[in-house]
Parts: sequence; C-alpha cells; structure tokens
Amino acid sequence: MAIEITKELLKNVSNLIANQKDSALSDLFADVHHADIAEVLDELTFDEALYIIRLLDSETTSEVLMDVDDDVREKILEQLSAKEIAEEIEELDTDDAADVIAELPEERKEAVMQQIEDEEHAKEIVELLRFDENSAGGLMAKELVKVNENWSVLGCVTKMRAQATEVTRVHSIYVVDDGGKLKGRLSLKDLLMASTKAKISDIYIPRVDFVNVHDSAEDVANIMRKYDLEAIPVVDELGILVGRITIDDIVDVIKEEADKDYQLAAGITQDVEADDTILELTRARLPWLFLGLIGGIGAFLIMGGFEDSFKENAVLFFFTPLIAAMAGNVGVQSSAIIVQGLANDDVKGSVNKRLIKEMLLATLNGIALAIVLFIFIWFYNNDLQTSFAVSVSLVVVIIVAGLIGTFIPLFLDKRGIDPAIATGPFITTSNDIFGILIYFTIAKLILGV
Repeated sequence: MAIEITKELLKNVSNLIANQKDSALSDLFADVHHADIAEVLDELTFDEALYIIRLLDSETTSEVLMDVDDDVREKILEQLSAKEIAEEIEELDTDDAADVIAELPEERKEAVMQQIEDEEHAKEIVELLRFDENSAGGLMAKELVKVNENWSVLGCVTKMRAQATEVTRVHSIYVVDDGGKLKGRLSLKDLLMASTKAKISDIYIPRVDFVNVHDSAEDVANIMRKYDLEAIPVVDELGILVGRITIDDIVDVIKEEADKDYQLAAGITQDVEADDTILELTRARLPWLFLGLIGGIGAFLIMGGFEDSFKENAVLFFFTPLIAAMAGNVGVQSSAIIVQGLANDDVKGSVNKRLIKEMLLATLNGIALAIVLFIFIWFYNNDLQTSFAVSVSLVVVIIVAGLIGTFIPLFLDKRGIDPAIATGPFITTSNDIFGILIYFTIAKLILGV
C-alpha cells in the first residue's frame, strides 16, 4: 500500500514514537511498501528512525535499510549490534547483503559475519565482496534458478521448486552442464508444454546473453538496455554460471552514473550531496573554479596583447562577451551530444567523419547567427568593415568551438577518462580562451589595427 508523505503523517509518527505506541506504529506500517517507509525515515530525526528500525520485523527493516539515504543507513548501522545487523543481512539477497557489509568498518565486518547463522549465505557474501563494486561480480546476486541439461522435465520441476524458495523473483531459468557451465535458458512455456519424460537438453534455448564477472557495470547496463533484459546471467573466466544481475540493480547503476556525469558537467570533481560538510563541498568544487580563474587570467593576457586594437576600434571590446559566450555555448552543445552518444553506445564510425559533420553543422549555424549579428552591427555602428570582421570571427569561433567540443570527449573516451568532464567548465574555459584569441586575431587582420 502506498502512502502520501505529509506533515500530518510525520507529526503523527513522531507523536506515536514519543508516547511509545508500538502497536499503533506497527499497524500504521503493516501494509506499507518498504520504499515508502524509507522515505518516512529520511524525514524523521535519527533517533526516531532508529526507533522504527528496531520496532519492525527484520524482513521489513532489511528492505528499508536498502532504500534509506546512505548517510542515514550508515548512522543506523553504527547504532545496531553485530547480531542485529546479522539478522537484517540474513533477510537480504546476497548482492544487497554484500553492499551493506561493504559499508562497515573492517572490525565490524568480521563481527557481523560471525553472527550470520546461515553459513552458505555467509560464504556467498564473502565471495561477492572479493569483486570490485563497479563490476558485474560486484553487482550480481547468487540467488537464481538453474537446471541441468541432463535432467528430465519431471525431475526439473521438483528441483526448481526447491531453488525458487530462495529467489525473490524468478526472471529466467538458466541451463548448465554437469560442470556448471552456462548452456542456455529455459522457456517456462516450453517446460510446461514438454513431455514429463523429455530431457532439458531437448527443449532449452542455447541463445542467451551473459556477462563476465569482470565486465564493468556500465557495460552490463548497456547490454541490458540494448536487449531489454530484466535479468542477465553472470559467468566466470571458465564460463561457469555464478550469479545473475537484475534490472533493479542496473537502475541504481544508471542513476549513480547520471548523478556523477551531472556533477562533472557542473564542475564538481567528487561525489557529494547537498547535506555534506562545507569542507567536502569545497574540495569538490574548488578545482574547477580554480581552472575557471586560470582561464580568466589567460583571457586577460590575450586581450592585453590586443590593447592597441581596442584603442583604434573600441567597439570590438563590447562584443568580447558575446564571442566568448557563443564559443562556450557551442562547445558545451557539441560535447553534450557526443557524451550522451558515448553513454548510450550510439557513437559509431570514424572520428574524422564525426568532425566533418560537426564542422558542417557549426558552419551552418555560424553563418545564420553571423548574418543577424552583421545586420545589428551595421545599424548600430554604421561600419561595414567592423560588421564584417566581427561576423566572420563569430563563424570561425563557432566552427572551432564545435570541433573542440566534439574531439575532446572522443579523445578522453579513447584514453579511458570519463568524457562527461568535457561538458563542464573544462570545455567552456578552453573555448572562451580560443574564442577570444581567434576573435581578435581575425579582427586585427581584417581591420588592420
């Protein structure tokens, strides 16, 4: 059941906690989805959130812990005993359990693992912790339904029932050989329609998409997006089926990547949130602001070199912000399109073809804008030569900015650097400097000043 998070609801919850009305609180949250409970906890004080966590059953609170804000979860885990955390861990799928364990300090990890009664569950968590968190191995869950190709249909159904008790949602049924190697997938319809005496090897589908434990999270996300998969099996170096990744984990990956790219585009170098400390926010923002300062100093020095041109034709000075702004805007537009294409794996073909296309596009846009600017300057200054100089400069600046905005993210991607950097202050600052240099150089050549 979904609930609306209102001030009245939060006030009611706080009053029930203050008066220790445990029964009423349990009834209030009895049929509420864990995501809504997590949203309520994020709005309460920490002590109130902890009170509810300890009140509700482990099956509910384990899911709630995965949905609350990371900082809130960290504080809650600090207040829970190793045994209490272990009880929550045992209710989670192995991938979520491993995520929670990974957030704990080393000494707490060992204490919690020792309190987990299900030894098989504990072993699987330990196995997942060995993988990089941004790899397929770090994302996968061990819970899945798999069948042997040599089983009969009748025997297969019985064994599948036993496996399904440990799986929250059965997206797919995977087929393996005697050595555990992934062979294919099994259609539930084919299983139901087949003779009970038939073997799985006669009815399974050998075509199946899969990923390796060491594949990056982004690669997994791209594959699942491309083929519209709700889940994908994970194999090790020998092709042995070791787990599966479900769509809910990939949605989290996509959101985290989008948040990171957005921050990079805004000139923030670290993963920060609005409620982080002033020092943490300063460390994340200052590097790019410093780059902007350096860029401004560079633009000042360039303009200083054309001081005589300003004296001869002062109107040039007034169009400097326009040229710089257009260079930055065009560069960001070009880089944003390329970065988006790289993220979606839509950028195909050679770099040269991409640059030529961008140059033609920038030329067309530049000419259209230059015509408008030419007419304005002519009417404003009544000087045909100055109008021509500024307009030509604008066309060249837009072309160069477009090429830089296209080339830099492609170059960064080839070097294994996140191309999202190229949509932020880096590309804006560089294009501002190049734009001003090109502007005054061309104006000086045309006007002879």
